[in-house]
Amino acid sequence: MLDICLLGCGGMLPLPERFLTSLLVRHQGSNILIDCGEGTQVALYMSPFSLKNIDYILITHFHGDHVAGLPGLLMTIGNNMRTEPLHIYGGVGLKAVMTGLLVICPQLPFEVVIHEISFNEQTAFSLGGLTVQSLPVEHRVPCLAYSLQLPRQGKFDVAKAKALGVPTNQWGILQSGQSVCHQGRIIAPEEVLGASRKGLKVTYATDCRPNSALEILAQESDLLVAEGLYGDDDKKHSAAEKGHMVFSEAATVAKNAHVNQLWLTHYSPAMRDCNEFLSQTQQIFANTYCGENLLMTTLKFPKD
Repeated sequence: MLDICLLGCGGMLPLPERFLTSLLVRHQGSNILIDCGEGTQVALYMSPFSLKNIDYILITHFHGDHVAGLPGLLMTIGNNMRTEPLHIYGGVGLKAVMTGLLVICPQLPFEVVIHEISFNEQTAFSLGGLTVQSLPVEHRVPCLAYSLQLPRQGKFDVAKAKALGVPTNQWGILQSGQSVCHQGRIIAPEEVLGASRKGLKVTYATDCRPNSALEILAQESDLLVAEGLYGDDDKKHSAAEKGHMVFSEAATVAKNAHVNQLWLTHYSPAMRDCNEFLSQTQQIFANTYCGENLLMTTLKFPKD
């Protein structure tokens, strides 16, 4: 199960009714934050999620509306008595950026661990029980899109477990992916589990142009959170010059990637009413929604 909260939906600068775009993903009590512009901690305070339990932060790029909220957030987390390390991931240059930002919060009660990943090639890594893939995307500065996947193991085969004589009180251990010892023999999970099943997948892509690589990254996502700087197709050229997408382009990515649901976000401050363009966008991809502050959902494995 994944709890998802779009903390804000704005781009460039926070507005009274529109926080800057940031996404929080919760899995088994651990929170992953993607991007942290000015005021992100205000949105977090308004959400049902704990600031103290943010264990990982993923940064797409180093424009201010995606990183300038980090010092305040880190100080607030420290004031909430966190002592466990907090891990921040981003492209090469993150260490230099964090060195500058941490000047104004030099005495945190927890360690900030910096992980630099490539802006030039796709990277995969694990955190919080999830598999994360980063993808370099086209923007005016180096930028990354992220896909977070929760794997799902195969179905437990009761008949096989009984045939092997495994006591019922050890079934749960095998279902969790751990081996057990029964009558002097080690029984591995794969002996009683079927083939892996489709897990859950969330893809986050802001400040980027559409392309086939992004569609591959987002392929069969349960949720795609993608920017739509403008809703009006007449502004497509302007968006492209800035390294951004408009609504119709994000919807086309969602359609071609066969995602289940699209949340639009990262709106230009000049676009006051995103819903004005929603119906025409839904003609391209029907399951499109305009993101808004604190939009939430819970993704669950399908019953089978």
